Amino acid sequence: MTKTIIQTEAAPAAIGAYSQAVKVDDTVYVSGQIPLDPVSMTLVGDEFMVQAHQVFKNLAAVADAAGGSLADAVKLTVYVTDLGNFQQLNEIMGEYCVEPYPARAAIQVSALPKGALVEIDAVLCLD
Repeated sequence: MTKTIIQTEAAPAAIGAYSQAVKVDDTVYVSGQIPLDPVSMTLVGDEFMVQAHQVFKNLAAVADAAGGSLADAVKLTVYVTDLGNFQQLNEIMGEYCVEPYPARAAIQVSALPKGALVEIDAVLCLD
């Protein structure tokens, strides 16, 4: 087993005791991304769509740093503070993920770090 820590300035720095991602052999475990601007480390916007786009951009940046892309995603776990945004989530995810789509869970939670409306983590499988 080969374990590599993935770190990129193109995505927000970790705001706790965790890595942006960990690569074990050909599998990449991407930590939950919230809609932080990677430069200012502040939350982008207060609308779900704006925040969701930023989350996918952050995930894509970490995937790229690991040598892959969101096309390599096999599992996403989505945390939202309002499942009323489920349709918007599907639309936005369709802009960043291609068929065959990864497996996914969508869970409503009472709160997310920094007051975010959405957080997504991912598992990638690289060839």
